[in-house]
Amino acid sequence: MIARAKWLNRIKWDEHGLIPVIAQEVGTNDVLMFAWMNRDALARTVELGQAVYWSRSRKKLWHKGEESGHFQQVHEIRLDCDEDVLLLKVTQVGDIACHTGRHSCFFHKFNQDAEQPDWIETESVLKDPEHIYNK
Repeated sequence: MIARAKWLNRIKWDEHGLIPVIAQEVGTNDVLMFAWMNRDALARTVELGQAVYWSRSRKKLWHKGEESGHFQQVHEIRLDCDEDVLLLKVTQVGDIACHTGRHSCFFHKFNQDAEQPDWIETESVLKDPEHIYNK
């Protein structure tokens, strides 16, 4: 069974059995999102070739795109030097990674040059979230 595979034991899981994951778009190298995985999520990701995360709020596996149709096709999985962070190189199917309807979750940029330093939005909404998710 893949969930008991030796390669999974090399990962330094946190006290909750999780590892942080960065999803980066192949080609553009845009950082699309940050999420968490447990052993089962990572094993499912390898099996499916699509990103499966652990939803801490829902306390269950979350196959990215299961509701929105915006899946992440995984091309490569990398483990950092400390063996406690994963990087997924993905193709974002449907071009929307963020639940806000944007391409990336990292659309707030700190603008320190303004008279009043603040966060500014750098990406527009590609699709209204009300029209993305199955209710």
